[in-house]
Amino acid sequence: MVGPNRPLFVLFGSSIVQFSFSNGGWGSILADIYARKVDILLRGYAGWNSRQALQVVQQVFPKNAAVQPSLVIVYFGGNDSVGPHPSGLGPHVPLPEYIENMTRIGNHLKSLSEKTRIIFLSCPPIDEEKSRQIKSQTSGLFSELVRTNESCRRYSEACIELCKEMDLKVIDLWTAIQKRDDWKTACFIDGVHFSSYGSKIVVEEILKVLDEAEWEPSLHWESLPTEFAEY
Repeated sequence: MVGPNRPLFVLFGSSIVQFSFSNGGWGSILADIYARKVDILLRGYAGWNSRQALQVVQQVFPKNAAVQPSLVIVYFGGNDSVGPHPSGLGPHVPLPEYIENMTRIGNHLKSLSEKTRIIFLSCPPIDEEKSRQIKSQTSGLFSELVRTNESCRRYSEACIELCKEMDLKVIDLWTAIQKRDDWKTACFIDGVHFSSYGSKIVVEEILKVLDEAEWEPSLHWESLPTEFAEY
């Protein structure tokens, strides 16, 4: 561990989190904005669903840790929303179980510290045609999985609703991404994962929540001190 101690932000989620430091991703943008103010840790697990996340959440966020995060940004849902495979394999998690899993994850994070703040990201839309093109180039189980925008919408709405019930901050990525007419080509590199432009939208939404939240202390970058003198 190196000092001085800074606030700690943790990004916890599936591939949209794991890849967030690649190609102008939203994690790297946040790290740049919060340079000399916050340490940002990545806990991203490509291909994972909320069931797998629940199995490890206590290891990733132990209650007895010497330092608890100031902010946790959580994203699971895209893989959960993939249609079930006849074999029973694949990442699909039924919607009621997804809601239960995310509720339990949220409750664990809330128990870490009175000062730990939480933001959930809801399931974004996908470019179904592009996703099918990419998938057609693969083989095996994953080539047979079906992901639709309708399913993404249902999981997004479920995430938003559970966050309202738990009094957690949530970002409606389903709506935010689709504000631009050409969102399918502008916001994604493969129909599922964000382009640099899509990542900019994610960051704008996160900063909006941090600016408007009545948290003490504020976690918006403009409210945090810069470590050591500039020159």
